[in-house]
Amino acid sequence: MITFHVSPVPKPRQSRSDKWRVRPEVLRYRVFCDTLRLQAHTQKFQLPDSFAVEFILPMPKSWSLKKKKAMNGKPHRQTADIDNLLKALIDALLSEDKQVWDVHASKRWGETGLIRIYSPTEFDWADL
Repeated sequence: MITFHVSPVPKPRQSRSDKWRVRPEVLRYRVFCDTLRLQAHTQKFQLPDSFAVEFILPMPKSWSLKKKKAMNGKPHRQTADIDNLLKALIDALLSEDKQVWDVHASKRWGETGLIRIYSPTEFDWADL
């Protein structure tokens, strides 16, 4: 298992004008990709062609301590969509995403934003 200490960001729908008129969500996505690439390079990590990924999304600061305690580790059933989170991860770490043939993904609430990636030998797919 490898852990990236970066808050997951979904891949935004980009347009041609994003090259010269940068929207905040596109800027957040670009910072996320750069941070993820830097951490992967530092840890000498390459994304395998089959893996499981767990996105830990940070709980809002506006939530009470009681609600944060109750929701920690629970499934995240709000936006950001899991397919957009996965697309951002794969696009950030691979130049050719066609090599990926098997992915198991989940998203959960957590204290801080994290991304955990498991190889098939490290993880029991039934646990996801």
